[in-house]
Amino acid sequence: MSQRSARIAGGTLIGVLLATGVGHAHSGPPFPVVSNRIAGAYQLSVWTDPDTTDDGSAAGRFWVTILPGGAGTTIPAETRATVSITPLTGSGPARTAVAEPVRGDVASQFAALVMDHEGRFHVRVTIAGPAGPAEVDADVDATYDLRPAPWLIALYVLPFVLVGFLWIKLMLRRRGR
Repeated sequence: MSQRSARIAGGTLIGVLLATGVGHAHSGPPFPVVSNRIAGAYQLSVWTDPDTTDDGSAAGRFWVTILPGGAGTTIPAETRATVSITPLTGSGPARTAVAEPVRGDVASQFAALVMDHEGRFHVRVTIAGPAGPAEVDADVDATYDLRPAPWLIALYVLPFVLVGFLWIKLMLRRRGR
């Protein structure tokens, strides 16, 4: 094997391994379960990324957007959202978390909860603040992150890298003749 062939094969393998690391960092975009619903004095939107975990980490993520229901009003700084989930399939306890403002913005709040099994969950978002209470409900399907582990992706790509390496080696040998 020539030194050039070894560099090409090594660079390709490093590129594949780096690409699998980048893919592992993202588990998919959140999606809306409530969009611009008027409740009480607010207009509410709820986005979620309902990932299930076995390790007890809070991978069920919820973003709550709180806008004033009427024109010319603002959301008081004391306004807080509480997110509660209840399993509709399987068993398990109801879980509740108080959402925290994202980067100090009370109109955008975030909460994370443990979703310990796949299936449907009922989501209730309750708003409490000086403008009065409000509540919205939705259902979500929690699933595991179904992408293979990064090392498994590298294993799947390895045969293609080897075939490419052999093809390049054959082309270089033919050009040398």
